[in-house]
Amino acid sequence: MHETARRLGLLDDDLAPYGRDVAKVELRALDRPRRSSEAGRLVLVSAITPTAAGEGKTTTSIGLADALSRLGHSACLALREPSLGPCLGMKGGATGGGAARLVPSERINLHFTGDFHAVTSAHNLLAALLDNHLHFGDPPHLDPRRISWRRVMDMNDRALRSVVIGLGGDGVPRETGFDITASSEVMAMLCLAEGEDDLRRRLERTLVGFDLDGKPVTAGQLRAAGAMLALLRDALRPNLVRTREGTPAFVHGGPFANIAHGCNSVLATRMALHHADWAITEAGFGFDLGAEKFFDIKCASAGLDTACVVLVATVRALKMHGGRARRDLELPDAQAALRGLANLEKHVESIRCFGESPVVALNRFGADTQDEIRVVERRCAELGVPFAVSDHFERGGEGAI
Repeated sequence: MHETARRLGLLDDDLAPYGRDVAKVELRALDRPRRSSEAGRLVLVSAITPTAAGEGKTTTSIGLADALSRLGHSACLALREPSLGPCLGMKGGATGGGAARLVPSERINLHFTGDFHAVTSAHNLLAALLDNHLHFGDPPHLDPRRISWRRVMDMNDRALRSVVIGLGGDGVPRETGFDITASSEVMAMLCLAEGEDDLRRRLERTLVGFDLDGKPVTAGQLRAAGAMLALLRDALRPNLVRTREGTPAFVHGGPFANIAHGCNSVLATRMALHHADWAITEAGFGFDLGAEKFFDIKCASAGLDTACVVLVATVRALKMHGGRARRDLELPDAQAALRGLANLEKHVESIRCFGESPVVALNRFGADTQDEIRVVERRCAELGVPFAVSDHFERGGEGAI
């Protein structure tokens, strides 16, 4: 881990080790001048509309960072932390694949440094304070029917989505439920925060419900922000790991894109930009959701700008968009891929609407044919978009790109 940190110019005192392969990085590392006089350049990796066949944003992000490192450039990743729900469900892990993956994969995909547990605890602390407030009838007098703050856990548990609490005389009976931790507003605030003071301000103005007069009630009015911040203090520091080939990677935060902005933390992105010439980050799901929120929320909030956008596509996904059933994706069908290109074209159009320059990266699978790949390459040439095939493979026991 110290070798990985030294590649970024980090000092031993900047690290709080979590074992041999993982470390938290102190925020003071952002206060020192950059080693290079030029600002780091940010590359966003996004994708076409996702399908069950998988597109490979993270795999492509890792492969791109490793490729830049092999070419002698200073590169660093800034990626999201996986959530246990998707990891243990259909989606699977989120540390890449093949030769292009993060290590230690199992730790990152499971409990990692406890950031998700901290967010869960802080969120549920506010929920507990809120129900305690109701039980004792303290001002502001909350309306039990207009409380919007639910509870969270980092697991898919259908039976807890809608519950009734406060039964048995231990509270005020009311309907509520559990969301997954990545859907917590606390997670979104943690990932947009610029530091402890900023995070506290965000926590204090969090809306939790309304009082009996219809006026909004915030976490600050319940005096919850200080205790929540105490639980989140370690979680605010970015996590440093590396790729299998040794490229440094900050893996920090993981708000879902359907309810928040779907990006890793601002602090991790700033760390990558501050300590490397190239910072590779991702936003999902497709560009029309996660990446648009990346620009409209994260970049607007933090003053970030990108050098280019890599749009990940696969022949498999294009064939699904072209009407092919998932069970038939291994069968050659260049016409289905051609029909599915309408989806890719729309994402290229969206990228250009933001004034960004797209690059299409085709994440190649073993069953892809040259005819199918040429269909995509020709259309990219017609659109005036640079095109590359991302082909990760093994050579002599060493990852190659």
